[in-house]
Amino acid sequence: MRRVYLDNNATTMVDPKVKEAMEPFWGDKYGNSNSLHQFGAELRSVLRDALDRLYAGINAGDEDDLVVNSCASEGNNTVLQGIYREVICQSARDHIVTTSVEHPSMRSTCHFLESLGVKLTYLPVNNQGVVSLESVKEAVSDKTALVSAMWANNETGMIFPIREIAEIAHSRGALFHTDAAQAIGKIKVDAREVEADYLTFSGHKFHAPKGVGGLYIRSSAPKVRLIYGGEHMGGLRAGTLNAPFMIAMGVAMQLANEALPYEAGEVRRLKDKLEDALLAIPDAFVVGDRNLRVPNTILASARGVEGESLLWDLNKRGIAASTGSACASEDLAANPILSAIGSDEELAHTAIRLSLSRFTTEEEIDYAIETIPRAIKRLRDISTSYAAVQNEQE
Repeated sequence: MRRVYLDNNATTMVDPKVKEAMEPFWGDKYGNSNSLHQFGAELRSVLRDALDRLYAGINAGDEDDLVVNSCASEGNNTVLQGIYREVICQSARDHIVTTSVEHPSMRSTCHFLESLGVKLTYLPVNNQGVVSLESVKEAVSDKTALVSAMWANNETGMIFPIREIAEIAHSRGALFHTDAAQAIGKIKVDAREVEADYLTFSGHKFHAPKGVGGLYIRSSAPKVRLIYGGEHMGGLRAGTLNAPFMIAMGVAMQLANEALPYEAGEVRRLKDKLEDALLAIPDAFVVGDRNLRVPNTILASARGVEGESLLWDLNKRGIAASTGSACASEDLAANPILSAIGSDEELAHTAIRLSLSRFTTEEEIDYAIETIPRAIKRLRDISTSYAAVQNEQE
C-alpha cells in the first residue's frame, strides 16, 4: 500500500544528513563534554559548533543565552514558571496575557499558574484565526508581567503579528515570549528582529530527532530555569548534555534555513495544489488566508464528515493526517481553533490538518488529491447529518 505522510506539524522525519552527523556520537565519541580527559575534550568543540549553528539559525546575539533542552513544551514551562518565580513573586506585576489558541503546553501551564493566583487573559482570535493588535493593546497593562503569543499556529499555520505584539508588551514594561515551534524551518525566524525576550522551539519539527529543543533568552531578560543542579548550559539547565541530539539539531537548523526558499516555493506550490482540490469539494473550506499562513499547512473541514472518521478512512489508504495538535490527538472534543473562530458545533468536529515537508513529493500530493475526495464522499453517503443539510439546501 502507498504511504503518504501529511502530518509534519506533529513531527518530521530525521533528515538523512542529520542522522549521518549524529551517528559517531553514539559509539566512538561517547564522552561527557564536562569531563577533563580526552573523551570529553573531543566533544566540546563539536558541541560548540552545534551551538553556533543554533545561534545563527535564529540570529541570537553572542550575549544572549540559548539553552538546549528536551522540547518546546519544556521551554514553555521554563518560561512561564520562571516568570512566576523571578517576576510575579517579586513585583507588583501579577498578570499574564496569552492567546486562546496556544499549544497545550502553554494552556495547561497557564491554568496551573492561575491556581497559584496569577491573573490570566486569554485573547480571542478573529475569523482568520489570529489575534487582533487592538485586543492586545486593551489587555496589556502596567500589571502585566509577560505577553506570550505563538509565532505560527500549530493547527492552522496562521502567522501571528508577533513583532507588533512584542512592541505593545514592551511599551507597558512587560516581557514577551513566542513559541516558534511551528515557524522554524518554514519561515525566517529572527529572535532579535522581533525583539523576543524568550523564544522556544522543538528540533523534531524541522527534521531533527524527537527529544531535543531550545530556549532563547535575551540578554536583558530575567534568567529562567526549571531544572536545578549542575552548571550545564551556563547553569540554566542542569543535566548531562545529550550530545548526539544537540549535534543533530544544529545540523538540522542549518539545513532548515538553507531550505527556506524551497519551502516558500515548491512546498507552498504543492500545498496550494492540494488546497485547491479540497476547496473544489462541495461544502468544504480551509481556515485562514493562504497568504498569511506558513507554506506547508492546511486545516480543512468538510460538512457532514467527522474528522476522526475521515482520518481512519485515510489511514486505511496509507495517508497520515491529524485532527490538530498531536499532543491532544485522543481528545474527541470540538477542534478549539474552529470553535474559537466561531464555526458551528458540527463544523468544529470535522477539521483535519494536512501538513507537508520538504520531503513531500508531487506524486504523494496527487495520490492525496485522488483519495481524500473519495473518502469524503464515502463518509457523506452514510452520514445522516449531511443528508439533512442537503435536504435543507434543496
